Amino acid sequence: MRIGELAARAGTTTRTLRYYEARGLLPARRDGNGHRRYDEGDLRLLEQIRTLRDFGFELEETRPFVECLRAGHPEGDSCPASLQVYRRKLGELDALIGQLQSVRETVAGQLRRAELARDALAAEALVPGGPEPVCELGGLSR
Repeated sequence: MRIGELAARAGTTTRTLRYYEARGLLPARRDGNGHRRYDEGDLRLLEQIRTLRDFGFELEETRPFVECLRAGHPEGDSCPASLQVYRRKLGELDALIGQLQSVRETVAGQLRRAELARDALAAEALVPGGPEPVCELGGLSR
């Protein structure tokens, strides 16, 4: 198949395919007229790349999976180098999850503090002669 057909079937652009070719991820085979030629195996490489990219893998991190498929393995993640990338990515994800949990705890604490302050202010406002509510953002009375 030609580059336009491969791009359409893979759900990408010819520009992307040329970029992958330049990066060595997609083979550069040409017919007698100089047109790029691709086969079903190339489509499979692109599907592997797209799946990994959808999962947040950087383009270069897809290389071991592509090389595994090119080597004739039925799956791109059945080679040791691919497994190593999976392990490294899991470590990165675990670190991000830890950071997000910390941020979540901070935001939850801020929410609790703000709700308590709002409730205390509302209770004081109910007392005759109590303070008028003040907007914390601008310091204006409401």
